[in-house]
Amino acid sequence: MRYLVSANWKMNKTVAESLEYLEIFLPKVEDITAVDIMIAPSFTALASASLKLEHSHVYLGAQNMYYMDKGAFTGEISPLMLTELDVDYVILGHSERRHLFCEKDDLINKKMISAVEHGIRPILCVGETLEERELGKTLNVVEKQIRTAVAGIEKDMIYIDIAYEPVWAIGTGVNATPKQAQEVHRFIRELISDISKGNDEKTRILYGGSVNDKNASELIKEPDINGFLVGTASLDPDKFFNIISHVIEA
Repeated sequence: MRYLVSANWKMNKTVAESLEYLEIFLPKVEDITAVDIMIAPSFTALASASLKLEHSHVYLGAQNMYYMDKGAFTGEISPLMLTELDVDYVILGHSERRHLFCEKDDLINKKMISAVEHGIRPILCVGETLEERELGKTLNVVEKQIRTAVAGIEKDMIYIDIAYEPVWAIGTGVNATPKQAQEVHRFIRELISDISKGNDEKTRILYGGSVNDKNASELIKEPDINGFLVGTASLDPDKFFNIISHVIEA
């Protein structure tokens, strides 16, 4: 299984800043073929980034999308708009979408189905809040999020990646310990194997939640962590490259 190291820039970087980043970053990774690398810039930078990445082996990702191809959905982005820009991945169900923008499991499921149908590989984000962890509900929360999100596309699990992002660790500087992360990743691996009837051999389970170039080397040693979804640390091309290097060395 090829590991995946992905960058979620969130609402950061203008078009000019995105291109400046790629000018620095792409030469660093031009000879790296051992892992998959994905960058998800802001929507305004997707077109420019797509052209910049055209002759590289770095994949382009989007941070969200709506499930309809077109229509009266002000402010939304359709899968057709993403495929036209050669977007390879889309991040769905991120905790910031769930908690700040009130996205529910049934909407995320529709987005997941649409992404798979349009050949865009979704990275499904799942994870518990601090309150849910303290109440011992972590595995129950994660199971519900996954089962609901992939309902109707269980057979397509090989075209889906999952990112475990404990909500209490996202952007806080506090990450799960390798042991805590591995426990949930192992549970997810067993769960999706059961859901897909074993048709999950290409599904990567990524860890997210304050991943940086200091803790990545320990986290990636865990057997069921297949890469990372990196937020803040990915905004610095040197730090993101260091994280990729740790994954290669593991």
